[in-house]
Amino acid sequence: MTIHPEFQPELDTAVRLAQEAGALLMSHLARGVTVEHKTSAEDTVTAADREASALIVAGLKAAFPGDGLLSEEETDSPENRAERLGRARVWIIDPIDGTNDFIKGSADFSVSIGLAVGGEPMLGVVFAPASGEFFAGVVGAGVTKNGEASSSSRITPPFVVAISGTEYKRELHLHDLPGMKPSGSIALKLARIAAGEADATFTMSPRSEWDIAAGHALLRASGGDLLRRDGLPIRYNQERPHIEQGIVGGQPEALTWLTAELAARALPTAHLGLNESALAWATLSETDQTALAGHPGVSVRHAGGQTLALLVVDPVTRTVERAEGDAFHLSRLTRDVVRALGPLNEPQAG
Repeated sequence: MTIHPEFQPELDTAVRLAQEAGALLMSHLARGVTVEHKTSAEDTVTAADREASALIVAGLKAAFPGDGLLSEEETDSPENRAERLGRARVWIIDPIDGTNDFIKGSADFSVSIGLAVGGEPMLGVVFAPASGEFFAGVVGAGVTKNGEASSSSRITPPFVVAISGTEYKRELHLHDLPGMKPSGSIALKLARIAAGEADATFTMSPRSEWDIAAGHALLRASGGDLLRRDGLPIRYNQERPHIEQGIVGGQPEALTWLTAELAARALPTAHLGLNESALAWATLSETDQTALAGHPGVSVRHAGGQTLALLVVDPVTRTVERAEGDAFHLSRLTRDVVRALGPLNEPQAG
């Protein structure tokens, strides 16, 4: 791969650290994995996550002391947040994207290391150590898989749509969207699309910056893109590093096709932390728009211009103030909010 000299040291370092982290993860698998839970039974973490994160963060700090750092498994303290927000270049890391697959012994997990410059994903390395798939790329220089140059795939249907295995099991199997191929790690999905092994992807639930930064960089390096489900761009190194809604991405032709298919089928997405400037605000009734204007804890699940579920939470106390809508969609929305905020508290009686 021909890289602009500005990014060759960064790519070399990210490749080395991903390889070292991958070896560490495989050694943990060989010894057995101890599982802990964060916000719920589905939100897992292991010692391997933490050790791989520490390895990558230490390596990046040593190599690029002037850069900011954001890792899923490192505390984004007020001090760290202030520091990274003040940096033009920020490394965004997920030491294990697909922890549940890692725990289950599936090969569908990856190490994800991305570099954002001025809020734009510019460099990505995604390594799936159990399958040996290694993707690397820099915007403007293309993508490699296992050292070989890759190119994007189809420009006309049928397209392969890489989707969440969890979302497929829960509800997407009920829909007739063509080309769906369920799998685990979102970083690995994006890398495979960049390498021409699939064409597009989308999620119903929100994702965090560390889930997608490296894969987004790879997708951009291959000529594709990743967007929020409302079609607006994704910016990185935000104060709150979570994309508050689902995402949609792929190669240009597939992305255009998929966006139209999702709209035609009215496939839902969540929008957390909804405010008056968001396109999804219009899905609320006029009464709710008036009542909830300025509230910092409004979340909805919506489709086809309609609110399917509404959850209003005090973001400080995490107390539920309102919970309304279809029971299934409300359960999905509640799960998304819990993953973002932590366990919720029911209002006190009387």
